[in-house]
Amino acid sequence: MAGSATAERGARQQESSGPPLVRRLGPRRVRMIIVLALVVVLLGAGAVWVLYGSPWLRVERVTVSGTSVLTPQQVREAADVPVGSPLISVDTDAIEARLRTELPRIDSVDVVRSWPHGIGLKVTERTPVLLVRKGAKFVEVDDEGARFATVSDAPKGVPLLEMAVSSSRSAAASLRRFGEDRLVREAVKAAGSLPAAVARETRLVKVRSYDDISLELGGGRTVAWGSAEKGAAKGRALTALLKAAPAARHFDVSAPTAPASSGS
Repeated sequence: MAGSATAERGARQQESSGPPLVRRLGPRRVRMIIVLALVVVLLGAGAVWVLYGSPWLRVERVTVSGTSVLTPQQVREAADVPVGSPLISVDTDAIEARLRTELPRIDSVDVVRSWPHGIGLKVTERTPVLLVRKGAKFVEVDDEGARFATVSDAPKGVPLLEMAVSSSRSAAASLRRFGEDRLVREAVKAAGSLPAAVARETRLVKVRSYDDISLELGGGRTVAWGSAEKGAAKGRALTALLKAAPAARHFDVSAPTAPASSGS
């Protein structure tokens, strides 16, 4: 009897000295946790295979939207989307960088995955606000002063930019101080301040120095604009002058609080 009691006590001690997790949760719960962990691992492996290894989620088409001057085919070729690759693995940042490098006309582009088989390219093109004559062609300048494309035919309604910096001491000093790129941006800023009705009539924006910008309108009319500062006020003053003196040939809004017109 003493031996049997001793054996039972030893068995109980051995059971109570098992792994802490088993003692705390019990064998049945531990087995359930192990099974669930295996299920999670299998599901994860299956998801990885579906995304990267299966034929179900691969690039089959590339759609392009937002183009005006560019063609969808030009955008697709420049994007060079890896058709046939897993959709999840497509490097959208690299595609965007290629498009902006290969097609400077593109101002911005969103590259989006269209599950389960597509890549969408949503393009915004730059809009020319001024043109620079280059031989028989024209260089388009956008609203940031960037020269982004050379075209054979001038877009309708976009004025020419003429850099007419003279050899005078003041003009030369202005060019040295601000640089040609800055003067181009000032011209763009002035053109962007024009009311829509005036912009449609503007044929030429001429820059002689930082504070000597002038416009040529249809019918041979000219406008002394001055610097690009206070553009909104100058636009309002010019609109009022055009209405008040429709037969005038020259307008001066360089000081918008004291605009003037002359000639007939």
